[in-house]
Amino acid sequence: MKIYVDLALSPDALALLREGTAGHELIFPSKPATSVLAKPEPDPQFASAEIAFGQPDTDAIEKAEHLKWIHVSSSGITRYDNDRFRALMAARRVAVSNSAGVYCEACAVHMFSFIVAQARKLPVSLQTREPNGSPVWNALRHASSTLRGETVLILGYGAIGKRLAELLRPLGVQLMAYRRKARGDEGMPVVTLAELPGALQQAQHVVNILPDSEHTRHFFNTGRFASIKAGAVFYNIGRGSTVDQNALVAALRSGHLQAAWLDVTDPEPLPDDHPLRHEPNCYITPHVAGGHPHEVVSLVRHFLENFQRFTRGEPLTDRVM
Repeated sequence: MKIYVDLALSPDALALLREGTAGHELIFPSKPATSVLAKPEPDPQFASAEIAFGQPDTDAIEKAEHLKWIHVSSSGITRYDNDRFRALMAARRVAVSNSAGVYCEACAVHMFSFIVAQARKLPVSLQTREPNGSPVWNALRHASSTLRGETVLILGYGAIGKRLAELLRPLGVQLMAYRRKARGDEGMPVVTLAELPGALQQAQHVVNILPDSEHTRHFFNTGRFASIKAGAVFYNIGRGSTVDQNALVAALRSGHLQAAWLDVTDPEPLPDDHPLRHEPNCYITPHVAGGHPHEVVSLVRHFLENFQRFTRGEPLTDRVM
């Protein structure tokens, strides 16, 4: 089979890929994609591909008549997640899978760190130089939470949300999830869009893991931030485009939100003069939640596991279409 690979690979990752696909033909573009958000350059070689691994261009996919399977090298599938592309893949019987299994652990741990840091008031504590027993010292101790009994609402309950829930459960939190279609195996209450305002009113922690799509852009707008319980904390490791950042600034400045923790913004990186950079209770990391050692090797291993499934005619892991 002809496998088109358009991501930059380290020598050890490339060696692993060659070993795992021995007997098949690997095709590489002259210029690999520099980012999962970058648009790939046109490559006539893609027309002969039967399998694509990386971030293939949607225009090229439409013209590739031999394509049978696309394995996206990220958890997010922004450029592919629209009704038109889904219908095209269904009509042509092209399977699409992603790499959620590669990134769910790191992203969940990053979000868990955000929540625990907020609960224990780490940003304030690390900057406080107050003596034991002073009013400021006592106030800080009394404000620090263990999270037990607090409600966490997870929006976008996929692989990352599931792993985050596993990390949070031992702390005694109350969990709720919002997702487009409940599967019945979430192990927690799942709310619909109509029920979401009520759920937002209950949660002390609102975790946004929504992907970017035509249905989720500016999902968190002025109205939804107003629906959130006063004093709640907002977190985002989904996509920056799902948040109206002007509305977020207003919610922070008014005191309606206690704080915001963001790993994604729009654009990235957020300019130094952006208002969110100057909000004292807004904490921003530079889209590193999925990072972990040997990341590219992990991506190749995940692809090869699915490649074996594909060649044996077995169900694909992390299939999204």
